[in-house]
Amino acid sequence: MEKQMNYEAVSEGAGVLSAAGQPGAAQMTQASAEPVTWKDYYRLAKPGIIYSNLLAAFGGFWVASKWDVNLWMLLFTMLGTALVIGSGCVLNNYLDREMDAKMTRTQNRALPSGRISAKTVLWYGIILGILGVSTLYFLVGSPLATLLGIIGLFLYVWVYTAIFKRTSVWSTFVGSFSGAMPPIIGYCAVTGTMDMGAWILFAILFLWQPPHFWALGIRRMEEYRAAGFPLLPVVRGTFVTRISMLRYVVLLVPVTVMLNLYGYVGEIYLIVSTALGLIWVLLCVKGFKAEDEVKWAKGMFIYSINYLFLLVLLMVIDTTSGG
Repeated sequence: MEKQMNYEAVSEGAGVLSAAGQPGAAQMTQASAEPVTWKDYYRLAKPGIIYSNLLAAFGGFWVASKWDVNLWMLLFTMLGTALVIGSGCVLNNYLDREMDAKMTRTQNRALPSGRISAKTVLWYGIILGILGVSTLYFLVGSPLATLLGIIGLFLYVWVYTAIFKRTSVWSTFVGSFSGAMPPIIGYCAVTGTMDMGAWILFAILFLWQPPHFWALGIRRMEEYRAAGFPLLPVVRGTFVTRISMLRYVVLLVPVTVMLNLYGYVGEIYLIVSTALGLIWVLLCVKGFKAEDEVKWAKGMFIYSINYLFLLVLLMVIDTTSGG
């Protein structure tokens, strides 16, 4: 689920690498000496990713509710989803701890810096997952939403993080399956079924993620290369990556329109979402002529975040009434 809206990547500070690509000894000693606080556990769960995923889950819940919102169910759905996502992020940190120590963006985190033990992080992630799944099943009362949460967690931790992220340029594609789960968890908590609305929401989030994450990959390409991540920009270069980004964004435009065609949202959503999608296509095309591709990639990354926020906002504002 990390694929979705990696806000933390924008703000995390950079550390200093030794010549071997590892944090310097003085830096590691200083980090290890710092006391562990609740903020370290909070950051291990990657709150930026949780909040952004909850936005998508909220959008799915709202569209399914058609303005007839059960507030208690909404609250428990958000809580259960947040715990499952937090579990995935913590276990991702556990599995990536050695690679994170090689990247300036991540080497100062509590686990790679040695301030929290790997065993503690592992149990922290497991407990969050158990609490999240239990909340979806017992408090939300949705076996389907619970199953989707389990599937998303499994795909993200074991299929994406443990296997593809380390071995294949297809990692972003694979990770997009888990990253597309939050909106349909929210949607299916209300409907109890995977109907067309759920599949459209899944497709929107699935198509949104690769261009979003590859923009970050271009910006941080040398860090990913040093850490050994076979990300598409690292393996195939930025030109191939820009072509791939354009393909996903072009496909995204008609898929977003389908929410209107099937009657889930109104004309305001149709007009504005189409305009937002076409602007993103134009930005992708401009990337082929960009003199500073890092600056262009940063603009693409920021736009992708704003795009998804506005898209979900439009869903909420223009959801059709069930009456």
